[in-house]
Amino acid sequence: MARNRTGSTRSRVIGAGAIGLAVVVLVAASAVSVVADKTTPARLVDGSVEVVAEPGVPDSVLVSRTVFASSSTAVVVAQAANASDVRAAADLARAKRVPVFVLAESTAPAVSTELRRLGVTQAVRIGAATAPVDVPETTDTDLPGDAVSTGSGTLVLLADSDSDTVAAVATAEAGAAEVISMPVADPRSSGEALARMRAKPAMPVRAIGANFGTVEQFKQQLNLARNVQELPGGGQLMFPSRRVVALYGSPGAPELGPLGRQSIPDSIKKAKALAAKYQKFSPVPVVPGFEIIVTVASAEPGPGGNYTSALDVEKIRPWVDAAGKAGVYVTLDLQPGRMNFLKQAKMYRDLLLEPHVGLALDPEWRLKPNQVHLTQIGSVAPAEVNQVSTWLADIVASQNLPQKALVLHQFDADMLGDRSKIDTRRPELSFVIHADGHGVPSVKMETYRRIVAGIPPRTWLGWKNFYTEDKPMFSPRKTMAVDPVPYFISYQ
Repeated sequence: MARNRTGSTRSRVIGAGAIGLAVVVLVAASAVSVVADKTTPARLVDGSVEVVAEPGVPDSVLVSRTVFASSSTAVVVAQAANASDVRAAADLARAKRVPVFVLAESTAPAVSTELRRLGVTQAVRIGAATAPVDVPETTDTDLPGDAVSTGSGTLVLLADSDSDTVAAVATAEAGAAEVISMPVADPRSSGEALARMRAKPAMPVRAIGANFGTVEQFKQQLNLARNVQELPGGGQLMFPSRRVVALYGSPGAPELGPLGRQSIPDSIKKAKALAAKYQKFSPVPVVPGFEIIVTVASAEPGPGGNYTSALDVEKIRPWVDAAGKAGVYVTLDLQPGRMNFLKQAKMYRDLLLEPHVGLALDPEWRLKPNQVHLTQIGSVAPAEVNQVSTWLADIVASQNLPQKALVLHQFDADMLGDRSKIDTRRPELSFVIHADGHGVPSVKMETYRRIVAGIPPRTWLGWKNFYTEDKPMFSPRKTMAVDPVPYFISYQ
């Protein structure tokens, strides 16, 4: 029987009838596809898009340059200030329609230069003093309302990073601009940004900060944003724009997991209820998910002697279609036995053409010749993973699809080989290393720490809770307290 590296017994169901116990907050609640409704997106207006960036200059200063022509006063707050003081400074700036800046030793020169450009004669300091600026300071919050703003009719996009983002948002709003703060510097990460740009295609857009890339790169992102279907929860990038909480299992096979223990409508209801339990602990939307085992590892060789049984596409399609309508993200899980992952993935290409369907590879059930399940723990070579990721990424690119999750299950160090050889560079995919360890909390955390160590770049983390094999099972609160926090959480 297979064992994990801590020595705890790992018994898993491996097929029906087998012997032994054998995934700023987005506001788009549901995806609206510009492809599906045949809408023709407007072209970018020449000169309507800019990336505003300068090395060493904080976002709040860049925003001020964008939306203010002048102001005799401004608000400043220390970078080390507590959250209450930062909020108070931002609220004062909004109320008085003046810019606000976060001050540190490193940013004081850029802030001082901006104060001089604006014509500021007095800076209102909130909280304790820190780096000085080149204008007189006061604590009097009775400010004159003589600022000249230029932000009306402009959409300002920001990547949420630190306390300066709070100041940058407040400055944009004080300057009469529309502003959206996103998890990452990419308009596709925000359903709100997509909705706003589609509603007002001619609105000037200003992306703040060098992380948005060059203006040409940003234009490419905007064109994709206006042409590509959205994911459940809004936006077109998987993570960190959302968190997926999924039921794991296979239709009609209750022994494989909770997904197979009820009808499609009841599974949707259960997945939504489970996701809702996480929302209070998550700063991003929690999307319900199905992780459907479509090729099931078997205890017997079966047809072809491959120790795997593939479900017919038409048996899975009703689950995929219903999930799409209900805003549920679907991941197709492969347990290939002695078959190649890519060969099995290609069997489900039609389902993977759906924008809300991703793919999971379960190396535990990838056997070498002469291996059998529950005697050896399977594994996959990085080269085989790369074959699958290249094929899947090419589908995303050629079919104009939103980013797909590619989930790689792991609990044993050898299951994915040398992970540094796994190529995670394809932007069409969001790679997830999913920790499948079970047992008492100390064992689960030790497995997780091993998996986190040396994780490939551009990779998110997943976590599995087992209803019967975890003793006790982690609650949503405890799961969200895991460090680093997982973005794809499944239940078996």
